[in-house]
Amino acid sequence: MPLLLLLATGIFEVGRAFQTSQVLTNAAREGARVAILPDQAADAVDTRVRDYLKIGGLASDATVGVTVTPIAVATGAAATAPASQVTIAYPFTFIVLQPVAQLLVSGSMAGDPITITKTAVMRNETGS
Repeated sequence: MPLLLLLATGIFEVGRAFQTSQVLTNAAREGARVAILPDQAADAVDTRVRDYLKIGGLASDATVGVTVTPIAVATGAAATAPASQVTIAYPFTFIVLQPVAQLLVSGSMAGDPITITKTAVMRNETGS
């Protein structure tokens, strides 16, 4: 019975981590969609990402890091185009299995959250 309970709890915890990862991936994409638009407000990307996290049932407080980086992406032979990269760093804590998870992540202390990082890159749109 204890082994079955541990297995069921593990399935629940891994499922919750996967769901969090999917919400973060989609939030990064939503942020990138805003970042590529011309003439956007400075905090528009941060606002869109945090709104998406709230809709997905995740915390969107100051512990969540959202960064926008202008980069160049290859478009062919030697050509490049301007793009925007949106990165989200989210502190994830397992509810029951946190001590076990900390053993799998090297260099972390028990009780500290595990950081899930997701990135999305899109080419910038040009103004007409």
